Amino acid sequence: MFDILIKNARIVDGTGSPSFQGSVGIKGEKISAVGDLSDAQAGTVIDANGLAVSPGFIDIHAHSEFTLLADPRGEGKVMQGVTTEISGNCGLSAGPLYGDYFERRKGDLKELGLDLSWHDLDEYFDLVETVGTSLNFASLIGHGNLRGSVVGYGNRKPTEKEMERMKSLLRDSMKAGGFGLSSGLIYPPGVYSETEELVELAKVVKEFGGIYASHMRSEGDKLLEAISEAIRIGEEGEIPVQISHLKTGGERNWHKLEEAFELIEAARLRGVDVTADRYPYIASSTDLDAILPSWAYEGGVDEELKRLSDHDTRDRLKKEILTQHPKDDYWETVMVAAVDTEKNRSFEGKTMAEVAREMKKEPCDALFDFLREEKLRISAIYFSMSEENLRRILQRPYVMIGSDSSARAINGPTRLGKPHPRTFGSFPRVFSKFVREEKVLTLEDAVRKMTSLPAQRLGLKDRGVIKKGGFADLVVFNPARVHDTASYTEPYAYPMGIRHVIVNGVFVVRDGAHTGAMPGKVLRK
Repeated sequence: MFDILIKNARIVDGTGSPSFQGSVGIKGEKISAVGDLSDAQAGTVIDANGLAVSPGFIDIHAHSEFTLLADPRGEGKVMQGVTTEISGNCGLSAGPLYGDYFERRKGDLKELGLDLSWHDLDEYFDLVETVGTSLNFASLIGHGNLRGSVVGYGNRKPTEKEMERMKSLLRDSMKAGGFGLSSGLIYPPGVYSETEELVELAKVVKEFGGIYASHMRSEGDKLLEAISEAIRIGEEGEIPVQISHLKTGGERNWHKLEEAFELIEAARLRGVDVTADRYPYIASSTDLDAILPSWAYEGGVDEELKRLSDHDTRDRLKKEILTQHPKDDYWETVMVAAVDTEKNRSFEGKTMAEVAREMKKEPCDALFDFLREEKLRISAIYFSMSEENLRRILQRPYVMIGSDSSARAINGPTRLGKPHPRTFGSFPRVFSKFVREEKVLTLEDAVRKMTSLPAQRLGLKDRGVIKKGGFADLVVFNPARVHDTASYTEPYAYPMGIRHVIVNGVFVVRDGAHTGAMPGKVLRK
């Protein structure tokens, strides 16, 4: 007698092997049987005729460390079929938080209606467990947290004492259950670090069997140099490398993809464990001030705002930005996603070209004044990538799917601005666009990239594959109809075709609706 029986399903088991017809029986939080269960009985029976059942999707690249506290339903993720997500990417995690970095993060929590009440990762994990969540949650440890908590936002090397303190914080965070180190090398304070600093920290991660995931120093003009640096950090630190959201940013860099593959694959051949992730869209999303050169960030928010107010510094900034982006139509490719104040709310969803026209200013002046008014708290979407390159990236066997987004809902405290549609559509979009329409991937390979591949990357032995004894994290979906509905202008829209989602043996989505259940676990390495 099973608690739940999913019968007559097309089982896509996550390994990449051909799918097969059968049933899955669940007892408690585990899968109890897989195969021909025609005579079995269960408390709940799901007839999945015409539907597929796969392992729950593992979002290898997420940013939900704060949004899941504000709204633990995690609807934007579980409605896509995500049952486990890995946050703490791009150098920013929920802990450790001390000094200047603690103060900087207070603003992130304020807009979500939260108070920052913890300092270390262990305290944060305890808080998540107390609040509860609909999906499983794991975290990397942000290099930005380490540097910001110890060195602050200065453009300098850490002293020997500071380096030891960073290592100590990292070691404590790994002991608390972190899965590795992440870096965000275009953001302050990570942008000020040297390769040797990251190698030294990687050696600490090695003690715990963790990984190094990097939002690299460049994804455009210096893409190849950045890939080489990420590989070097993993090679010298002797830990696996995860290249975050692999891309070729800017049309002038699209031709570099083959060389990027060659660098990665040469490293893999000589024994460096290098993999990558990618979201299925050609627009990226980050802070609007990412347009500024890195020297503008030095010293933190107050210093950056002073530079944006100084006439001579603005002239220098303008010259460097226009050298980097000389074409007038560049500003048409940058869309405002979210602002902090009600005054500028009407700019959300508009391009910076439109913002400049409404302000009756040149684009650079509009950018500087807009950032000043919002105290830098503006996120944006950047349209800069190639569809053909995206297809080729997704086809690489070592590339997995990651949303690069936080868990949000179409209502409640996390409905803020106009976030990237990947927030609600990443995983269904892979099936509709790249499996069904363009036939870039098979269904089995797409599922592998969402399940067993990220599970292997992180060492999650009992998740990511449909097998007896594994955790019952499962998705029942219609492979012929599953598709994303979120757009850049209307992102708050759940996908279609995801019928049921089960986390640790409990329905969190039943017949396409969230059940309100909170069976998710904090996964500690």
